[in-house]
Amino acid sequence: MKKIIKTPHAPAPIGPYNQAVLTGNTLYTSGQIAIDPNTNELVTNDLEKETHLVMKNLKAVLEAAEMTFENVIKTSIFISDMNSFQQINKVYATYFDEETAPARETVEVANLPKFVNVEISAIAIK
Repeated sequence: MKKIIKTPHAPAPIGPYNQAVLTGNTLYTSGQIAIDPNTNELVTNDLEKETHLVMKNLKAVLEAAEMTFENVIKTSIFISDMNSFQQINKVYATYFDEETAPARETVEVANLPKFVNVEISAIAIK
């Protein structure tokens, strides 16, 4: 059985998908980008601010499923320019304890939704 996870504290879906799906004890989040859920505005002019907003949106989705970053077992990071990796990784690292950080991959892609610089999704377990 699957449960759809929705929260007004993260951007609403812009297509036929949900913010996250919980099945059993496993949560699958959709990719989060830097849309401010309060204003619906995109933040892409400062990579660190953009990454923090992506992580805050991901945190809101986790919280809606009664989870935290401690529950995350895997993340996928999609970036538009691998030269941005160090800046993104610096911000990303502040949300996880290095000793218990999740598995992840980071992939450079040609384009992302709304031409953002970074998108992150996660898998978490209770």
